[in-house]
Amino acid sequence: MLDTLLLGSVAKQLMTADEVEVEGRRLPVRRTSRQGLRTVTFSVEGLLYAAIERNPGKPSRWGELARSGHQVVQFKDVQANRFVAVAVDGEAKEYGTGKKRGQPAAGRD
Repeated sequence: MLDTLLLGSVAKQLMTADEVEVEGRRLPVRRTSRQGLRTVTFSVEGLLYAAIERNPGKPSRWGELARSGHQVVQFKDVQANRFVAVAVDGEAKEYGTGKKRGQPAAGRD
């Protein structure tokens, strides 16, 4: 399970500063070569993650949120090469921890 408070902090710093502090280490925020999106790579408990600002020009739901003024950052597990979490306006959520599609929420009939 990921530390969503830490991811939220990384997302806020990524969108507002030139450096991100993770577990006492200061890491530079870089820009992607094509679109100039903010990104930073960091490690937590020996695992490497990349935080990437979402492109507001994309037709995805994350792009739509970014276009409407929200700060959207996705987190990628670098070794597994898959996205594991998202933060919207500093509130992070790990993928795969919510209810499954097509199933009712717990406690509802």
